[in-house]
Amino acid sequence: MNTYGDMFRVTVFGESHGRAVGAVVDGCPSNLPLNEEDIQKELNRRKPGQSIFSTPRKEEDKVEILSGIFRGKTTGAPILGLVYNKNMRPKDYEKIKDTPRPGHADLTYKLKYKNYDYRGGGRASGRVTIGHVIGGAIAKKLLSYTYNIKILGYTVKIGKIEGDFSYYKNPEVFENKESLKSLEESIEKSPLRCPSTNSVEMEEYILKAMEEKDSVGGVVEIVALNVPIGVGNPIFNKLNAELARGLMSINAVKGVEVGLGFKSAELYGSEMNDEMYFDEDKNIKFRTNHCGGVLGGISCGTPIVLRIAIKPTPSIGKKQRTINLKTYENVEIEIGGRHDPVIVPRIIPVAEAMVAITLADLMIKSGFIHPCSL
Repeated sequence: MNTYGDMFRVTVFGESHGRAVGAVVDGCPSNLPLNEEDIQKELNRRKPGQSIFSTPRKEEDKVEILSGIFRGKTTGAPILGLVYNKNMRPKDYEKIKDTPRPGHADLTYKLKYKNYDYRGGGRASGRVTIGHVIGGAIAKKLLSYTYNIKILGYTVKIGKIEGDFSYYKNPEVFENKESLKSLEESIEKSPLRCPSTNSVEMEEYILKAMEEKDSVGGVVEIVALNVPIGVGNPIFNKLNAELARGLMSINAVKGVEVGLGFKSAELYGSEMNDEMYFDEDKNIKFRTNHCGGVLGGISCGTPIVLRIAIKPTPSIGKKQRTINLKTYENVEIEIGGRHDPVIVPRIIPVAEAMVAITLADLMIKSGFIHPCSL
């Protein structure tokens, strides 16, 4: 339940207001160049307090690697990455410990496990995704080192505001290094990690919700480039199924689309099918990529295109109706503490991480990457 993957395995641990959070990564082949900076770079992208659209909780999120690396390379042993929690305010949650917060896991965790760490959501907190990002940073390095695979996520929608940039609207951007580098820079400069020209409209939409003590959700698109043909195994180990499983394991993700996703239900077969041709060198090419890089559960060599629907942050300042599990009364709750008015931009490095972990695991299982040593 706390471990994801079969050959490349990531076990995450810790609670929101516990002493530390982190991950143990087992199954990474030896001789992969890796250091703390490779992981810190990804953690810096998800850490709180980077804009007005993020929780004001200030955490350094500095990673310590305790095992699995020797002289700048992996040894094949488990890699343990640890991040200490430093800016906790557990008292914020004392007054609501018996009143489960709507939209949170408070009720289900309490009823299932009885002994529930209610401080900031405990084990169910988004802070636990630090472990996902540690595992994903290692997987990203492995995929880049072996196959030059690149994974890129960005915001395409905030609330009801649709962005004007996406893979299917701008496929040419993903076809050369210069435009791809420019895209990356524009994503990281944006507080919403949104390369759309109407991102300011999205920001105003969030600010309005904040004024009303509310929160918003959105849609993130993730594109994986240079994934070789043949990753994924039918019938129950399909690439798209495993990617969906990984992405749906992230807090706040309520839906996953592959390729054209739900739009494909509106099309004729002649519109949906990706026609093939031979180029001048007799390489197999596709005229379109409506399938999102996956046919029959197996990668077909085109970019893998995924989208995830992210619900609004459940912790809001508005009064909400709930129950008191101690007095058996119907009550109202007003949530204090420090929370993201929109979790979309901070979920992007987590989503990239889960895509990377899934690909690394499947590629080791399928023989694309040697399980012992590079």
